[in-house]
Amino acid sequence: MNIQKHIQTLLSQNSENELLEFKEVKTTFSSKKLGQYFSALSNEANLKSKQQSWLLFGVGDNKEIIGSAFRNTEKSLQGLKQEIAEQTTGGISFIDIHTLIIEEKRVIAFQIPPAPQGIPIAFKGHYYARNNESLVALSIEKQERIRSQDIHNDWSDEICEGATIEDLSEEAIEKAKTLYARKHLDKEEEMSTWDTMTFLNKSKVTKNGKITNTAILLLGKPESEHFIAPAIAKISWILKDKDNIEKDYQHFTCPFLLSVTELFYKIRNLKYRYYSDGTLFPEEVEQYTPETIREAINNCIAHQDYRLSGKINVVENESGGLVFANSGSFIPKTIENVIHADAPSEYYRNRFLVDAMVSLNMIDTIGSGIKKMFVAQKKKFFPLPDYELENNRVQLTITGRVLDINYARKLAQLPDLNLDIIILLDKVQKKKTLSKEELKILKQKKLIEGRSPNIFVSSKIASITNEKAEYIKNKGIEDEYCQKIIMDYLKKFKIGKKQDFDEILLDKLSSVLDERQKKDKVKNILQKMKKARGIELNNHREWRLSKDR
Repeated sequence: MNIQKHIQTLLSQNSENELLEFKEVKTTFSSKKLGQYFSALSNEANLKSKQQSWLLFGVGDNKEIIGSAFRNTEKSLQGLKQEIAEQTTGGISFIDIHTLIIEEKRVIAFQIPPAPQGIPIAFKGHYYARNNESLVALSIEKQERIRSQDIHNDWSDEICEGATIEDLSEEAIEKAKTLYARKHLDKEEEMSTWDTMTFLNKSKVTKNGKITNTAILLLGKPESEHFIAPAIAKISWILKDKDNIEKDYQHFTCPFLLSVTELFYKIRNLKYRYYSDGTLFPEEVEQYTPETIREAINNCIAHQDYRLSGKINVVENESGGLVFANSGSFIPKTIENVIHADAPSEYYRNRFLVDAMVSLNMIDTIGSGIKKMFVAQKKKFFPLPDYELENNRVQLTITGRVLDINYARKLAQLPDLNLDIIILLDKVQKKKTLSKEELKILKQKKLIEGRSPNIFVSSKIASITNEKAEYIKNKGIEDEYCQKIIMDYLKKFKIGKKQDFDEILLDKLSSVLDERQKKDKVKNILQKMKKARGIELNNHREWRLSKDR
């Protein structure tokens, strides 16, 4: 697209409409208002089945070219892409921001993508639309029209108009042939008769000799990425130190078939040494199994919602952790659903892409990849993979070290626990909130005691793992014993204040309670004794034995 010519065409239109907005904007413009216009124009582009909408700065309502000094450095202007992405649904942002000179004056053209099928775009949690030239809230009717769209359309099998086999990397194609032959041993003789396009069709990368979005993602030359715009073929690797400060980074683009290997070798998979007594653990293990890293990266590629124009992020922490993030909702809804099913998914967002990746031996469809990651972590007594499934985004954290050596020892001495139970105990270790049903399961198996959120290892596990002292410390003294101490105090000293009882009892209560919770517990015990008419308060807020005794 010739942007200059296209903008001149827009300026020749009679007036603004739902897909076009002019703003004078001489120097400043509210970032909040910019985000609202982004949401509105994106939603309208979706509803009108357009590839983009436009917001022009430096143009008056009467289409007079005024010029704009808004963010007059390119770095500052392009920084808006990230600023908008941080507050929109799925992290969607501008296709591009163009600076043009028209009538010797600076005009800024914001190129806005359509909302993805089935997903209205919000800014700061609010949905916007256009009513002719006005900015308004996105009506319920328009929201439902977007949400009812057929989201099962497969973006990955769409044809890239204008793209040819010349836009694919020869190196990536040769690698693909090697991987295909390794996967399909029975095809070796037949493959020798195929030309390149036949191979691409057979391996499900192209369709009838036409270049697909999948072909560009997996095998395209880096400069071919523009064929899939506004989608982005980008994976960012970021290394952070123990203080979460960025130390290094690198961006990878298509062909993903080669980029995955390059990214794999950027990740520092160090040896982790256990410092524990006895021979409970091996001396050294790799922080991450190679299979876990490859599974995580390839899952991001296979399940990314490319319609959201986001990139895949891989963050490596020097303290021992990898974080993988991709755009798009998690179709199975929960990780437990995946692990329990232990079978191929019935629906894939990018079916054509997934089939190609299976054909090229990048992933398999037997449905056990995620479960294998959990088992690999379990065998090393590392924390289990941690998924966050929020804001139309999937984030996976793999921890490459032991967080709690005592927890690891417990698992080592309880080898018969199944994966479902270990997942729940892993939540306990990470101090995550458990549902009533999850707590019930662990209590029925006598693995935890206490009341949510203050739960602790049960006497059953403490006995097996020789942690009886820790158990008593966690459990604390019983309420009845606290009442006896209070009664003995009042019998001897006649009166006592709340702080007197705090001083006596706090260090005897459960260590899983914080100081505020311990003080509240003492307060509740006193109130309980008051209701039972065992003690009472005088006018000086001092406790004493009840006169009824």
